[in-house]
Amino acid sequence: MNTMPKTDKECCKINAVVTVDAKGQIVLPKDLREKANIKPNDKLALIGIDQGKNVCCLVVMKVDALEETLKCMMRPILNHAFNSGEETK
Repeated sequence: MNTMPKTDKECCKINAVVTVDAKGQIVLPKDLREKANIKPNDKLALIGIDQGKNVCCLVVMKVDALEETLKCMMRPILNHAFNSGEETK
């Protein structure tokens, strides 16, 4: 029985398969760069997801988006922490 909620939008899918060359470089396909609005000299963060001693997944995110994502993730946590402290005063 599938208990996953159905949505009209896909959040994750394979957009491209790339090859690592002898120098350890990859090329992001043009259509993917355009969809992600990646321009020359943009900074990208590579976020590794560990599984045991190995990295099993890499997430690529524009550094500008990373900052806003962290703010969105941390804001509720910090608000809760500071609001909880006020209740004990």
